[in-house]
Amino acid sequence: MKPMDFRSRWVLVTGASSGLGQEMARQLAHEHGANIVAVARRADRLDALKQELEPAGVNVRTVTADLRKVDDVDRVFDEATREGPLYGAILNAGVTHFGDWHELGWEGFQRMLETNVVSAVRFSTLLLPYLERQGEGGGMMLVSSMAGLAPVPYQAAYSGTKAFLVNYGCSLWHEMKHKNVSITTFAPGGIVTEMTAGQRFDSLRGWLMPVDRAARSGLEGFRKRKYLHVPGVVYKMLATLSNFAPEPFASSRVAAQYRASLQAAKAESGERH
Repeated sequence: MKPMDFRSRWVLVTGASSGLGQEMARQLAHEHGANIVAVARRADRLDALKQELEPAGVNVRTVTADLRKVDDVDRVFDEATREGPLYGAILNAGVTHFGDWHELGWEGFQRMLETNVVSAVRFSTLLLPYLERQGEGGGMMLVSSMAGLAPVPYQAAYSGTKAFLVNYGCSLWHEMKHKNVSITTFAPGGIVTEMTAGQRFDSLRGWLMPVDRAARSGLEGFRKRKYLHVPGVVYKMLATLSNFAPEPFASSRVAAQYRASLQAAKAESGERH
């Protein structure tokens, strides 16, 4: 299949009110000339993004939705496909947790599962048959994480949801590759966003990629219809090494680093109080 061409075509972006989703929407509009269907919970943020992007000569539609709710996912799909043919979709909406597993609680885990997994699966059941019927060579990108490539202590639930997306997306790639629809799974490492702005991430700042670099790399992987795309040389090396390092060894190194970061954050918090 030829690389994707976003110019003057509609691309849906979920989680578009901040972070990676917002930056991808910006770059799609400014650098690729794409029309955007921006989806998120915060209407004021979406309105601000629309006002920011439309002067670039593109069309922007906003849909306010809580993607934990399957009915909202269905409504987003209906609104996104009502006024013009959808060419691509970036399923970026997600929530994270960094800390001891029990701190998340059952309600938090349900929220994470519904946002990170259920919404993506429901979207795919609607989007993939639609894109196949369109016959335009469109595609869908699932935003996973490097946390989905190996066990990540202190991000147990998050890592589990992202591992699902990696396996789900890569499996779909094989099923859809002969149907003129591409599936890309994007697995970035840590990114400088609101999700990593908390005190617990302070000692990990040096490992976080600027959001504009991560977004640009992700869009390039999507455009080139990559199977599994990891951005950045360092993260690519780490992803490759994780395939060869004994799993308990690799996970124990991550656990030690994350434990130290959490302890430092707790100590600093105690000093402030």
